Amino acid sequence: MFVQLQDGTGRELAEEDRRLFGADAPAAVQPFLTLWRRPGATPLVELAEIAAEAKLGHVYLKDESKRLGMGSFKALGGAYAVMVIFKEMLERELGGAVTVAQLITPTAREFARDITFCCATDGNHGKSVAAGARILGCRSVIFVHEGVTPARAAAIGADEVVRVPGNYDRSVEEAERVSREEGWSLVSDTSWPGYERIPALVGQGYTILADEALRQIQEQGLPSPTHVFLQAGVGGFAASVSAHLSERLGRHALRTIVVEPDRAACLLETARAGALRSFTPARPTIMAMLECYTPSVIGWRVLEKTADAFMTVSDEDARQAMRRLARRVPMPIVAGESGAAGLAGLLALAADTGARRALGLDETARVLLINTEGASDPASFEAIVGAPADSFLIF
Repeated sequence: MFVQLQDGTGRELAEEDRRLFGADAPAAVQPFLTLWRRPGATPLVELAEIAAEAKLGHVYLKDESKRLGMGSFKALGGAYAVMVIFKEMLERELGGAVTVAQLITPTAREFARDITFCCATDGNHGKSVAAGARILGCRSVIFVHEGVTPARAAAIGADEVVRVPGNYDRSVEEAERVSREEGWSLVSDTSWPGYERIPALVGQGYTILADEALRQIQEQGLPSPTHVFLQAGVGGFAASVSAHLSERLGRHALRTIVVEPDRAACLLETARAGALRSFTPARPTIMAMLECYTPSVIGWRVLEKTADAFMTVSDEDARQAMRRLARRVPMPIVAGESGAAGLAGLLALAADTGARRALGLDETARVLLINTEGASDPASFEAIVGAPADSFLIF
């Protein structure tokens, strides 16, 4: 399914969103990355074989499966928001400004012992929030819904994981309720009226990967992207990266295509209606990290201004894209079900003559994809691809 928005003329970002996600955003995030042990950039790979097959000029893939040793771009968002919030708490406690380096001093550690951060997650966001809390010495409680596999839940690494009956939206509601009752700090990656600043900080963290991608493309002597395919759950990641790239490259120099599972297409339904809409689920999708049914308020607000089209892919599309990446020669790429969704979207539109024409996907197009996660569920990855993820890794 494919929905194209009208021409972007006049659809300008609000000043606050430009400040949060624009050209200066990565500079705000970068100092906090020093608290990680492995703060280096993730690889950018040119998929020449995909470009040739799809009759495109270039296809680039930013591989976030290697981000901060956590296997997902989400490492950049939740942990960053936790650190910013904790810094503000500590400054209030001490009555003065605190540097990033001072967040892990003995004084800060003593203060951190009484602080609890929490969130709802499909897996990777909770992993990031838990990691941020752990770096600072805070406690973390992460809420997961019944569809999160035991492997994904176990990998979160929180002090406590609470399983909630129902879907992702129910876990979001439960995390909000309990955090309010317990006085915990809720770090959600989705937003709703009255709760926007913290999800915006989460999204600001993701601008790091967009900034890196543009720099790497330039350093490799390659032309800037003209299109970007961004997978979406609630829309926070897609909004952040779309906004940053649009600000850096120019709104009319880049076309953003948002990709969702056909079983969880809340943003496509919203785009079709022109106003926020929830999606009524029928069956779960294997793209578990994208299985969200209600858009983020911030996500839609930004995507309404920066996205050009919304589309869906099937579970089988995602499986095929995973296999394509894993079986590349000479450089395999390990992508989970959600991580491969952007490539699945590109391959689907490349085979659609009308969509190609509408979006300018021709031999001059340069497409940027993001592998948002690696094998977040190793057993599922092996069942789909036919071999363990470790067998495809090149060190």
